[in-house]
Amino acid sequence: MPASLFMNTNNEPLAARVRPKTLDDFAGQEHLVAPGKILRRIIDSDNIPSMIFWGPPGVGKTTLASIIARQTHAQFINFSAVTSGIKEIREVMKQADANRNFGERTILFVDEIHRFNKAQQDAFLPFVEKGSIILIGATTENPSFEINSALLSRCKVFVLKPLSIDDITGLLKRAMTFMGNISASDDVLRSIAAFSNGDARTALSLLEMMAANSDDGKIIPEVFEMCTSRKSLLYDKNGEEHYNLISALHKSMRNSDPDAAVYWLARMLEAGEDPLYIARRVVRFASEDVGLAEPGALSMAIAAYQACHFLGMPECSVHLTQAVIHMSIAPKSNALDAAYLAAKKDALNTLAEPVPLNIRNAPTRLMRDLGYGKGYQYAHDYEERVTAMECLPESLQGREYYRPSEQGSEGQYKRRLEQIKKWKDEHRQ
Repeated sequence: MPASLFMNTNNEPLAARVRPKTLDDFAGQEHLVAPGKILRRIIDSDNIPSMIFWGPPGVGKTTLASIIARQTHAQFINFSAVTSGIKEIREVMKQADANRNFGERTILFVDEIHRFNKAQQDAFLPFVEKGSIILIGATTENPSFEINSALLSRCKVFVLKPLSIDDITGLLKRAMTFMGNISASDDVLRSIAAFSNGDARTALSLLEMMAANSDDGKIIPEVFEMCTSRKSLLYDKNGEEHYNLISALHKSMRNSDPDAAVYWLARMLEAGEDPLYIARRVVRFASEDVGLAEPGALSMAIAAYQACHFLGMPECSVHLTQAVIHMSIAPKSNALDAAYLAAKKDALNTLAEPVPLNIRNAPTRLMRDLGYGKGYQYAHDYEERVTAMECLPESLQGREYYRPSEQGSEGQYKRRLEQIKKWKDEHRQ
């Protein structure tokens, strides 16, 4: 039988030594393993189906498999897609069939299952179908593209998320109890967690390296800088500096200063900020500060967010740079944000204002008899594709929330809106 990854050996890396043995010690993935959640119930009941763990490196895929291995009453076989081929698969399947004849279940864990080609994956299928094995696969790639559809249809897919800074900080504190006389401040631990970008294995390896390079077991910020070649900014997502830097980025883009904007972007990324957080702020900026002055800004911001999601750091830094420079140079308008804030104020003060009858839906005869939809004018029935019908509540008629600027493309929207309003005024009269 192949050697288990989960056997204790001397001189193991820290990540192996602190690997949780129970779900109570497991970090992250609360949506799956918190009490009452689906994967927690499956493991606790030892009613394991064939399943795929999909997620980025270092988020607990192999650890979950090791917990299942300790908790299940089935025989657990570990298998690597990197070192195994068809011959090894057939040997394991033969053993699984023998186990089944004696009434024993066999759980087969395949790490990096996406590395198996179609023929190798097909070799599992008949044994999964007849119940000789329960297959658990781990992959960093999208199973929809990397796992045969016939095999995938017989597996439950669980999506594992990158660990949060809080998750990894807690894991690092637990790890230090395995390391003897080692100490580090919460700020240093959070710097390590931020640097690891959601990968527990990276965080634990860095902690181990820093401990080996510290004096008297005390890990200080200078050791972090030495081991990562980065200036430790002690980046705390709840701290003032976090908000100072995102404010500096936002205001530099608003002031059309691409050089300053890229500098603040680099400060944040090199301090370990989550690129998706920055990308979300750029998406907000695209509508709040650019808006219809350059409608393509929102598409670029969303594309940058998707690139950050697909690639992560450090590769996605160039996509964020592209988006930040685009936002900085684009014409600016805050008319959309101003429109919403003005409408929000009126909305909060008129929550009981009824919807005008003419623009209410009337799906039943009773509602039609009550006047719902009466007087509604379907714009597409008219040559101009617009009518003089009022759509605001009576108390708010005449309100203007959207006041377009002359910046960039918004000037065209302004002229079009002026034509519409003029036409409506003439036809109401």
